[in-house]
Amino acid sequence: MTAKGVWLFSLLAAYWAYCVAWGWRGARRTTSAGDHFVAGRGIGLWVYVLAASATSLSAWVFMGHAGLVYGDGLPYATAGLLAIAVPLSGVLFLKRQWMIGRRFGYRSAAEMYADYYRGEAIGVLVVVVAVLFAVPLVALQFKASGYVIEVLTDGLVSRRWGMGIIAVAVLVHVVAGGLRAPVRVGAAGFVLLVLGLAIAALFVLDTLGGWQAVQDGLARLGAARDPTAGTTGGLGGGDFNAAFAIPGVIQFTAGVDLAPPVGGWWTGVMGLSFLIAMMGVQASPAFTMWAFSNASPRAFAAQQVWASSFVVGLLLVVFAAGLGMGARLLGADVPTVGGTADTVVPHTLGLLAGPAPWLAGLIAAVALAVMQAVGTAYLSITGTMLSRDLYRRHLKAAAGTAASVMAGRLATLGLAALALALAALSDDALVILGGLAVACGVQMVPPLAGLVWYRWITRQGATWGLAAGLLGVLLTESIGSAAFQAAGLDLWGRWPGTIHSAAWGLAANIAVCVLASALTQDGRELEHRMAVHGFLDRHAALAADKTGLRPVAWIMVAAWLFFGAGPGAVIGNDVFGAPDAGVAGWTFGIPSLWAWQIVFWGLGVAMMWFLAYKMEMSTVAKDEIATLTKEGEGTPTALETPST
Repeated sequence: MTAKGVWLFSLLAAYWAYCVAWGWRGARRTTSAGDHFVAGRGIGLWVYVLAASATSLSAWVFMGHAGLVYGDGLPYATAGLLAIAVPLSGVLFLKRQWMIGRRFGYRSAAEMYADYYRGEAIGVLVVVVAVLFAVPLVALQFKASGYVIEVLTDGLVSRRWGMGIIAVAVLVHVVAGGLRAPVRVGAAGFVLLVLGLAIAALFVLDTLGGWQAVQDGLARLGAARDPTAGTTGGLGGGDFNAAFAIPGVIQFTAGVDLAPPVGGWWTGVMGLSFLIAMMGVQASPAFTMWAFSNASPRAFAAQQVWASSFVVGLLLVVFAAGLGMGARLLGADVPTVGGTADTVVPHTLGLLAGPAPWLAGLIAAVALAVMQAVGTAYLSITGTMLSRDLYRRHLKAAAGTAASVMAGRLATLGLAALALALAALSDDALVILGGLAVACGVQMVPPLAGLVWYRWITRQGATWGLAAGLLGVLLTESIGSAAFQAAGLDLWGRWPGTIHSAAWGLAANIAVCVLASALTQDGRELEHRMAVHGFLDRHAALAADKTGLRPVAWIMVAAWLFFGAGPGAVIGNDVFGAPDAGVAGWTFGIPSLWAWQIVFWGLGVAMMWFLAYKMEMSTVAKDEIATLTKEGEGTPTALETPST
């Protein structure tokens, strides 16, 4: 094995020892189901800030994003604004979920939804969403880990064997330690991830000969007009090199797999719908469990504004975009880079291994550590829901702590097996695989909005809307396209109209939810739901002197989404100089679209600060929240037992 491989496995061995230690400690501290499943509601501020940031983004940040910038150019780099979009749903929902969980003693998302809406069907659907969210995301971590190990061992350890090694390492400590272990591991991993990606980007900059060489290289690419470079075709975004300009507002294709759009997938509506999909991360049942596990909501604002929007945004919009575009230049000058989009970062680390094998091994070990931490977190949380909301609620209500914990551990093993199989069989790029997960997660937005904001959403509206949304996602993904073709139907393919499946599903979800709610209004059901809304009105209401800022907040969010990554982003193609104008013609010395993305990243951080702090959407509750029931005992006293 080469020096870089030796360094990689030596550092991984040390890291795995750290994981096993936390798993053992977590097992020793488990005296109740709550200790194992929600870490005893004792996750501290900075532990949550770091761990939640790692869990939210992980392999997207380190590998998938830079890889697709390399493959699809700056139009895809607009997706780096997901660093803002991901916590945007958290700003809307997490603080209020924490308050509800603390007040009424909930320990799982499905339990909360079933109790509030008084229906078991929505509780089961929430568990289904949790599985559809977790399995592809964990598969993404396994697949990315396999690529890193394969490349850095020069093929000595294949991608599939690498995935298996990581899967075993994940299971050893998550099965033993519950949620407490991956939280601690993820917190350390996030710090290392930031350093690792920054070092990789700076190495590419140095390899290319400095900033001036990068500018000159980008100018040459921007002026290219050869057939292999492609152009946008003048579809509303100008007729430029497709790597430097968004290919129009929309393209009315039947599906990106059936009729590839001119100039690439990443039109204005694709960018917007992809960011909508990414909002599914912190709207998902998994993040509801994160909310319940926190000792205080104080951590939410810090994570949303500073860790995700600012730090991760800097990594994605500046460093990862630079790494991806820099890899294009390396690919032209250093043939050894090559490879698919998903292997760009591992190959870059391979180049780094020449002058500094220890550093390449360290960065790779960091990447694997974070991916592993993400896998453990989602496996632990989803295993909890399967144990508590299916096994204990529907199969064995009298199960004690030991039986519940064992059921959760067995569920975790089963989920890991599914994720490993998906990672081995799927040919999708990493970001696309993760996009399927978050498309399912964002379908929780209407029922979640009913829970914490809009009391008029009924059980029927939330349940049927959620079912319609999940169906809409599946029908506009690869699985739906394959099913149509198998039936001899030629209706549409994946992402028709260059609109992500998340947006198609959410449109169906909202339409069904609103219609069904309008037809099923019931005074007694509204009175039942008011137990939650009355509590929120008393403890989470906006200060009277700030109510006039609500329209400002909504306009700010809508404008940012529309112009930052949506249809209005086509303005960024040449507002700061045409892509083929060269360095002298670029206002900021970089391609116009990249400058536009950086500007809207800064505006997005300011917007998130305004929402989280100024509008008090993620600040500490004004009053102490008293729990109505003892932890782990029965159903919350303010709400009646859910009907079947």
